[in-house]
Amino acid sequence: MGAKPMPEESDPYTQPPAMPYWPFSTSDFWNYVQYFQTQGAYPQIEDMARTFFAHFPLGSTLGFHVPYQED
Repeated sequence: MGAKPMPEESDPYTQPPAMPYWPFSTSDFWNYVQYFQTQGAYPQIEDMARTFFAHFPLGSTLGFHVPYQED
C-alpha cells in the first residue's frame, strides 16, 4: 500500500498577496490588450489582466484578498 503525504498545515501568519494597483481606466486596459496582441506579448497580457481583474469581486479567486465594498 502506498504512503500518502501528510497535508501541510497552512501558516496562520501568512497573509494573502497585496492587491496590485491599477491606476488606469477600463478603456486603457483594453487598449493595452490590443497593443500587446499586436506585439505577440501574451505573458504581459496575462500579468496585466491579473492586476486589472484583481480590483473586481472575482479578485479573491485570483489569490488576492479583496475587501468587501458596499455599492
